[in-house]
Amino acid sequence: MSDYTKLVLAVDLTEESNVVAQRALAIARDSQAIIHLVHVIEPLGLTYGGDLPMDVSAVQNQIQEQAAAHLKEFGRRLDISESEQHLIFGRPESEIQKAAEEIGADLIVVGSHGRHGLALLLGSTANGVLHGATCDVLAVRVGTIPSNEKIDSA
Repeated sequence: MSDYTKLVLAVDLTEESNVVAQRALAIARDSQAIIHLVHVIEPLGLTYGGDLPMDVSAVQNQIQEQAAAHLKEFGRRLDISESEQHLIFGRPESEIQKAAEEIGADLIVVGSHGRHGLALLLGSTANGVLHGATCDVLAVRVGTIPSNEKIDSA
């Protein structure tokens, strides 16, 4: 395994982020790397195709405040200093790549649901990051069915 010096841990701040964070922490510990925690808020106008008939700035501000609080708490639990926590607005794929370049990261760790079909065609955040990143990318599989559970194929 390569020795990394700076990692970008890109999280959506859901429960699944804990799985991704544990993988990043293990790599950082083995490599003695610094972790930068990144969370991207997609503006509501982008999320809904820019076709919003009302002013959503108050809602957007509330989303930002909640995300900032959650990011701070998540970072505190991982022992990542506030100076290495980044709350960014924009499209997650491009903003994660941009943050990694600005930080000088040599690894991006991001969660992936391993979707198929239409979601695969449309692309996911992990897929978008992977195809545009200038450094290594580790996509940590999250939200999968445990191997000890049977899947009905009916």
